Amino acid sequence: MQSHKNIILVGLMGSGKSTVGRLLSRQMQLPFHDTDQEIVRRTGVSIPMIFEVEGEAGFRRREEQVLSEMVNRDGVVLATGGGIVLSEANRKLIREHGTVIYLRASVDELWARTRHDKNRPLLQVEDPKARLSELLTARDPLYREVADLIVDTGRQPVQALVGHLVRQLRFR
Repeated sequence: MQSHKNIILVGLMGSGKSTVGRLLSRQMQLPFHDTDQEIVRRTGVSIPMIFEVEGEAGFRRREEQVLSEMVNRDGVVLATGGGIVLSEANRKLIREHGTVIYLRASVDELWARTRHDKNRPLLQVEDPKARLSELLTARDPLYREVADLIVDTGRQPVQALVGHLVRQLRFR
């Protein structure tokens, strides 16, 4: 029996977790939190800077710490970083502490949303669109593993998507 009433958003960078999360939190009248924003707040530096200084492993340790604290709240909407599902411990926490929504988008949609964003350390490579494709291929099964709901963020307006989610969540 699930004791937490959290709504946890997972998906690749650019899938809309922060945008959808903020709107969903307003509609559901629940506080909104974002693991990436919390890491930046606590460290006082950008995510690219953490990657540069501590590497991806250092960032993932910080991410796991923030997640373990945030999922123990009740009644929050939580947007997670795209790689949070890489850790089995994180996947377990996510599954146990809320209704998990996988926001899915195509590589073309993700690329359109992230291509000008310099705060994406994993995309600072020669072919960032190919990198997005690789990340989606690797992570999609992990997102599906933890998801209670899978929603395509596609071309529908974000307000319509959030309205759809609110209706689905109220019947859970």
